[in-house]
Amino acid sequence: MLVPRFAALYLLASDKYGTLYLGVTNDIVRRVYEHKSKAVPGFTKRYAVDKLVWFEICDDPVTAITREKELKKWRRDWKTRLIEERNPQWIDLYPQVSV
Repeated sequence: MLVPRFAALYLLASDKYGTLYLGVTNDIVRRVYEHKSKAVPGFTKRYAVDKLVWFEICDDPVTAITREKELKKWRRDWKTRLIEERNPQWIDLYPQVSV
């Protein structure tokens, strides 16, 4: 079995300052596409959370999962600051990562 060489941690938003969703994946393009196309039932489909507003590439899945657990404990305003450090307009970054 092959172990992925990297993993991505990502934040989706419904809109600027809207509902947030934090996730981790080994294929960010595929996973965000699934959120955008509403292919998988759940939180992001129910609340229309499909704009990729922040992501971080980790060297391995264990690091990404550990970081995800840290960020899940963060207050909302800390996550907002994290997004706005790199993406102050909360633009959808999916077109940039999907090329």
